Amino acid sequence: MSGLGLGNIAGEGNGRSHCSGGKAKLLALGKALPKNVLHQDKFVDTYLHGTSCNDPATRAKLERLCRSTTVRTRYTVVSKELLDEHPELKTEGTPTLTPRLDICNAAVLELGAAAARAALGEWGRPVADITHLVYISSTEIRLPGGDLFLATRLGLPPNTVRTSLLLLGCSGGAAGLRTAKDIAENNPGSRVLVIAAETTVLGFRPPSHDRPYDLVSAALFGDGASAAIIGASSIRAEEDPFLELEFSRQEFLPGTDKVIHGKIAEEGSDFKLGRDLPEKIESRIEGFCRTLMDKVGIKEFNDLFWAVHPGGPAILNRLEVCLELEPDKLKISRKALMNYGNVSSNTVFYVLEYLRDELKKGAIREEWGLILAFGPGITFEGMLVRGIN
Repeated sequence: MSGLGLGNIAGEGNGRSHCSGGKAKLLALGKALPKNVLHQDKFVDTYLHGTSCNDPATRAKLERLCRSTTVRTRYTVVSKELLDEHPELKTEGTPTLTPRLDICNAAVLELGAAAARAALGEWGRPVADITHLVYISSTEIRLPGGDLFLATRLGLPPNTVRTSLLLLGCSGGAAGLRTAKDIAENNPGSRVLVIAAETTVLGFRPPSHDRPYDLVSAALFGDGASAAIIGASSIRAEEDPFLELEFSRQEFLPGTDKVIHGKIAEEGSDFKLGRDLPEKIESRIEGFCRTLMDKVGIKEFNDLFWAVHPGGPAILNRLEVCLELEPDKLKISRKALMNYGNVSSNTVFYVLEYLRDELKKGAIREEWGLILAFGPGITFEGMLVRGIN
């Protein structure tokens, strides 16, 4: 590993680097979760009772799906009180897009602002020092967008430069990191606040034999928000970077646009995950990762630490087998899936929170790592990063 450093910035001791001036760094993280907790072992009863479904076949299928996800807890905006207030959400065939969007728009603002305040508190500098905002969501549609409302609610300066990344699904968080990295490195002294906020309200429906994919979403996905602060030059004493963002890459697989597919209709969103998604990812993942690894001459996948968006256990299992990863390499991704479910663009930030904990307690010996996420397209987002002492 000692030969993998770049010039004179390679670290000592545990092999991780000291800061290099020009590269963007992850300075702070924050998250926010709805107050309603879904315990996976009780979810089937809760969901079927809430949607007035008594079909034994549906129950059996949903129980199998819930066991296979490896999820233990999730968080959701949907509550008994919400369904009592909006019974149309659990009524088949009812036009519900307007109330769904009203609920989503309010929820992403509340959750996004709370996550941002957590990141700002950890960062320790005044909110006026934020120069750019990158906002990520696949669960709101309005003009102006959530980026403006969040900037106002957080008290960001009116000249804060805002960028919105919408409808990117599970790759949105990694895309946001890539965007923030480019902004920070091309605007010396800037500080970029990244906010991702998602809910499943658009897709919540009663089970239907005509929409078997709904049960997959019901068993796997959760709600939440996350935030990060990115900066490159002029790192101050009160800032505590833990990850340096070195090289990024985005790529899509031609002919796979129907594998992760969704549309918005009067009854909400209709979302489908193809069963061949893990296989499609496996077909390209080795070459995609090597393109990033070649930047610094790394040959072995196990010479990296890994922060992979856990779209589901099948994807993580395929990566582990295909890349011949040691069993603990995807440990933090599996932990995030277990504790939060798939929270779309947010989940990679929850993985990074666990990664930071591992780095700070010295549990990771590797200098270099990869952040990966996969979204509609199929779109691959990847970033080569290095741990900071």
